Amino acid sequence: MTDAIRFEKDKDNIVTLTMDMPGQSANTMNADFREAILKIADRIETEIDSISGVIYASAKSTFFAGGDLKELIQVEKENAAEFFQMVEKIKAPLRKIETQGIPVVAAINGAALGGGFEICLASHHRIAINNPKLKVGLPEVSLGLLPGGGGVARMVRLLGLEAAFPFLMEGKQVNPEKALKAGLIHELADDATDLISKAKAWIKANPKSSQPWDVKGYKLPGGAPSHPAVAQKLAIVPSILRQKTKGCYPAPEKILAAAVEGAQVDFDQACTIESRYFTELTTSQIAKNMIGTFWFQLNEIKAGGSRPNGIDAYTTKKVGVLGAGMMGAGIAYSTAMSGIEVVLKDISVEAAEKGKAYSEGLLKKRVSRKQMTQAKADSVLALIKPTANAEDLDGCDLIIEAVFENRELKAKVTQEAEQFMAKDGVFASNTSTLPITGLATAAKDAQKFIGLHFFSPVDKMPLVEIIKGEQTSDETLARAFDYVLQINKTPIVVNDSRGFFTSRTFGTFVGEGLTMLSEGIHPQFIESAALQAGMPIGPLAVQDEVSMTLSRKVVDQTRLDLQAEGKDLPVTPAEELTNKMLDEFKREGKAAGAGFYDYPEKGKKKLWAGLTEHFVKPEVSISLEDAKERILFRQAIETLRCYEEGVLTSVRDANIGSIFGIGFAPWTGGAIQYVNQYGVRAFYQRAKQLTELYGERFEPPAILVEHAEKGEIFK
Repeated sequence: MTDAIRFEKDKDNIVTLTMDMPGQSANTMNADFREAILKIADRIETEIDSISGVIYASAKSTFFAGGDLKELIQVEKENAAEFFQMVEKIKAPLRKIETQGIPVVAAINGAALGGGFEICLASHHRIAINNPKLKVGLPEVSLGLLPGGGGVARMVRLLGLEAAFPFLMEGKQVNPEKALKAGLIHELADDATDLISKAKAWIKANPKSSQPWDVKGYKLPGGAPSHPAVAQKLAIVPSILRQKTKGCYPAPEKILAAAVEGAQVDFDQACTIESRYFTELTTSQIAKNMIGTFWFQLNEIKAGGSRPNGIDAYTTKKVGVLGAGMMGAGIAYSTAMSGIEVVLKDISVEAAEKGKAYSEGLLKKRVSRKQMTQAKADSVLALIKPTANAEDLDGCDLIIEAVFENRELKAKVTQEAEQFMAKDGVFASNTSTLPITGLATAAKDAQKFIGLHFFSPVDKMPLVEIIKGEQTSDETLARAFDYVLQINKTPIVVNDSRGFFTSRTFGTFVGEGLTMLSEGIHPQFIESAALQAGMPIGPLAVQDEVSMTLSRKVVDQTRLDLQAEGKDLPVTPAEELTNKMLDEFKREGKAAGAGFYDYPEKGKKKLWAGLTEHFVKPEVSISLEDAKERILFRQAIETLRCYEEGVLTSVRDANIGSIFGIGFAPWTGGAIQYVNQYGVRAFYQRAKQLTELYGERFEPPAILVEHAEKGEIFK
């Protein structure tokens, strides 16, 4: 009937609607789908007497990807009324099909997320192929949206408010077995043939069917919002939610409102309420920030946006990791998890074995949580060979040095190991601050030397910062890029400089927090301001995690390096405060049990009372807005400087790197998108104001002045 959805009726009058959007690798709720589903619904209604049931199926490898984000990101506030009507128009045919009295089945052959799972929810029976990689769920909240195709209304009626909340407000995704257990689907199938066979069998066994909530006497699982037990729980949900979102993310709050309000009216009214909140979120700047970065820019990176063109993809086969400490052990684990052979080398077999034991511990957790079989865990562990013998590195096509941040030590292990590297192999350093071009002088071939900056803990942090030295070849960069994707991490590419991008910008976040404390601002106010700005953790807590001893070593090394170049590094208020904490108060950080926070053996950490005594000046105060913007502006301005200097070469790498690497407030869409969404001219003017109030570190760089004068966003 249409190219987008094929209407096929078999001898038993069962209609299979095969979704196959033309020119796309996945099905989406685009204009073609909207037009097709309207016609299909009308045809089913017209031919209802000769139709015994309906199956939603897909011709793609996935079932359905969801809404068309290219359309959604362009919806502005002035288009809100028109957009609202379009959303209602999409829901109408799905509702029409599910209320014809005939059985409707979703045959889920692949991932069904967002709008795709909303189609499934508009079916009476859901069957999925039992593939652990297949995922179902409603992840819209992660893009600043809510499920706007009936997902909120149906999920609440299917599971009840409390059980639905993790899927709606956290975007929880599950595999078929877990979906079956949660009540999201009804059956599992072995393969595509079994899937359609079971769908048709269910239709034949249930000639008359409807949704549970369309049956007289239906009651909401767990109770309606007016039920005393439910009302008691709902009373505290907004405050718990606000504690999590810090008011930065409207989507979870709108989902809560749509769910609770919708549970108190009939289904059609619930859908209208949902559409209103969906429209409000879609037209918001925060949704545009998050869609732009977490969908479009992230996908550009994964598609090789920062990878050199014209070089064949490479699959790394054997990786040597030098240093079996926290970082080296984490790199070994992530590499082995992707099926790559690993040689984990340290100065003793015992130290290397300890590094391997780290992987063993992580694998045990996965097995205990039923995320992996014991056999699979054993096979992953078997890929890691602990050793103290450099000869075991023979044939490695990638060697990653992950020893302490000491230039001489790094040079020594580089020269010891690279003689055993494969002829066309690549050598990488996991340094977080030392310039790659300088480290490459210890290597035989600087063209094959590159930086691979992992973040701790490696098994959890998704980003790897790839650093090109002055002589790093395009082939080496391409190989490094392919390896990062191979181990399921996100690569950003930067040019060489001191601190690169992430460490340099991260330092400004911590530094601004310490500067505020040195000014006499209360530490709790500083930490709260950072959290309310959208940072995952306050700057004082972060400094404790890193340790003040390490920070001082980095500053001292940087000062020595600059002095060797005939330059100097001025002592900042943040550095003076760190020195005082170390030398006068002997408080090094979390690992030592005492830093800006106290770390009791039992109970939560708490700010050290001495901070108030020694640093706080009661007469000093600044507005919450100033504190929040000092934290965000300082990082954004440093990011722009990195972009201006050519350390960063793309806006997407800046945005993704700032969020995934240093935890820059995700609601902003990243450090440069924060500038765009603030308004480039307005950001420039505010930066000038902050410069006058708080110092020249807020001085707008030339690239910001230029864009502000032209009224251009960064893209």
